[in-house]
Amino acid sequence: MTLQSSMSQRDCAANIFAEAIAAADPAVSLSRRLQSAPLPAPKQGGRSILIAIGKAAPAMMAEALQNVQGDHVALAVTHSENQAVVPGATVLNSAHPVPDERGLKAGRQIIDLLSAAREQDQIIALISGGGSALVPAPVDGLSLSDKIVVNELLLSSGLDIVHMNLVRQHLSQLKGGGFLRHGSPAPVTAYILSDVIGDDLRAVASGPTSPPIGTQADARRICIGAGIWKRLPQSVRDHLEHSVPEQTIAVEATNHLIGSNTISLEAAHRCAAQFCRAEIASKALTGDVSDAARQILQAARSVASDRPVALLFGGETTVRLQGAGLGGRNQELALRVAQLAQGEAIPGNWIFLSGGTDGRDGPTPAAGAIVDVGTFDRIRDAGQNPSTLLANNDSHRALGLSGDLLMTGATGTNVADIQVLLLGPDA
Repeated sequence: MTLQSSMSQRDCAANIFAEAIAAADPAVSLSRRLQSAPLPAPKQGGRSILIAIGKAAPAMMAEALQNVQGDHVALAVTHSENQAVVPGATVLNSAHPVPDERGLKAGRQIIDLLSAAREQDQIIALISGGGSALVPAPVDGLSLSDKIVVNELLLSSGLDIVHMNLVRQHLSQLKGGGFLRHGSPAPVTAYILSDVIGDDLRAVASGPTSPPIGTQADARRICIGAGIWKRLPQSVRDHLEHSVPEQTIAVEATNHLIGSNTISLEAAHRCAAQFCRAEIASKALTGDVSDAARQILQAARSVASDRPVALLFGGETTVRLQGAGLGGRNQELALRVAQLAQGEAIPGNWIFLSGGTDGRDGPTPAAGAIVDVGTFDRIRDAGQNPSTLLANNDSHRALGLSGDLLMTGATGTNVADIQVLLLGPDA
């Protein structure tokens, strides 16, 4: 198959993205790992305590329950769009990316379950991206409203996920090893679907089964450097300024990585290679979307345009909010690529897709966008200035006008973002 076949460039890009999502199927990923690392059984007289948090929580829980041994209790917390029913488990829904009262109640239920664990019990944690917001559990002295303000500031700061989660860990009872502290002395085994580039397990869902990424002093420095320190609630600043002794964690978790952005990127590469030359241009497309867009254009210019080629990227970019519009990092990245590619910046025919593997980009129903050489013209034809919309961080509106929104619905998984750039021959 070639890009000149009956399948359009747009359909090709969407199919490649779909293959990336399929490779991150949480049930399949967990099943594959359980073949070599089965769920551990509790000691005699004990029970298994299964707790799943994140966007893939229901699917991971359903698979785990098919493999659990003996007496057990199961609780899963996922986002509001995922209304899955898991027989044998309690499934709770809460908000993402900004936490809500439902998440606060879910966090308390998790703490109660963990605190009731005995030495003969076995805690099984099923962790996927999104868990940071889904189960807020503020430390003493902080309120849910404090956590909401912090989360909104972090999301608009331009910080990467590792730095954001370092800050979150020091404001939470569950993050940064909280499952271990509350569940001690019961052993903990975790199966983790990573949405963090580089797969630092301390950062996935803010590391409930891993030690903290850094110290309170590090959290202060990050907030000051990002320019958000003085905008934090006074209670948060007081907490971060008055260092408390680190709590000793009596047990260590056995953590298993079951899926990642790299695995999905490689699946996308195999799919693309079926119909054209395919290259993985970057496994770590991170940083501000404006810098990432320039990196993508540079990669495109370095490729000979005499035959079709697919350039693939994996990562997670950031957006520093300066306007009042609606969008997400993938939509804004796609729109910035379309802006830079105007004229002859990318010769020939091209299509660019940027999508979140969870099916939701920021506070919008879109997963991202698929743009092409005509995107800016279609926005202008609709009576709007695309550059003005972009400056207002209003990428969702702009891409809606051009008909370029990528709509997948909630996918039930989350391994960060995938980008696909298809380059055809010169026109």
